[in-house]
Amino acid sequence: MLFALIARLRPTPLLRAPREVLFCWAGALLVAGDAVFWLMFAAVQSDSGLAAMDVPVHSLIVDSRNPAATALLAAVTTVTSPEMLGVIGAAFALAWAVWKRELWRPAVLMGAILLAVVLTTLIKQFVSRSRPPASDFLLGPDDALSFPSGHTVGIGVFTVVLAYLVLSRSGTRTTAVLGFSAAFAVTALVGLSRLYLGYHWLTDIVASFGVALAVAAVAVFTDAARHGSSKNRAKT
Repeated sequence: MLFALIARLRPTPLLRAPREVLFCWAGALLVAGDAVFWLMFAAVQSDSGLAAMDVPVHSLIVDSRNPAATALLAAVTTVTSPEMLGVIGAAFALAWAVWKRELWRPAVLMGAILLAVVLTTLIKQFVSRSRPPASDFLLGPDDALSFPSGHTVGIGVFTVVLAYLVLSRSGTRTTAVLGFSAAFAVTALVGLSRLYLGYHWLTDIVASFGVALAVAAVAVFTDAARHGSSKNRAKT
């Protein structure tokens, strides 16, 4: 659905799209994110659906480990930890504010990251799901709860919201497709790293995509409400 909306846009900056169109983007992201999250939540609670694949997928990945993949994915997960991502996001937002001499977009980005942290923490406490066996952890002990993955939610929100904020001012249809595709690919890589290193179940990662999309929807809606052009102005 997201790519269909992107494809309909003219090769002009996305911000020139009517506010109503940007609101539709936000609505599509929110519906998609909610659907993914609640499907995974229901699967975990009933131990059915995709949750039936959690143990087999975990075992398959553990049995397929090799030194090269371990080194790569350990580096990926270290750089994208919630703590590290918070520091990177703050530094990036500060540099952006100074360089571009604006506060709005850096504030939207940091607000989205903060919302992601709060939501992830609340959901973890509510669901209270245990991680896979500690004997399979590759980077030491971790007694935090498992559902959803903070790494995956954080990087998903950071990359998707960043892509939107940059492309909504200067992007074209082609750069939009490339930018959002890159954001989803990076998020998928981080999710894979959490599975590979033994800290999450498959449904944790899929649910994290849903949370990230929902938070991104809030950021898009907030930015569009302030800067999106009205339908009448867009026609003139």
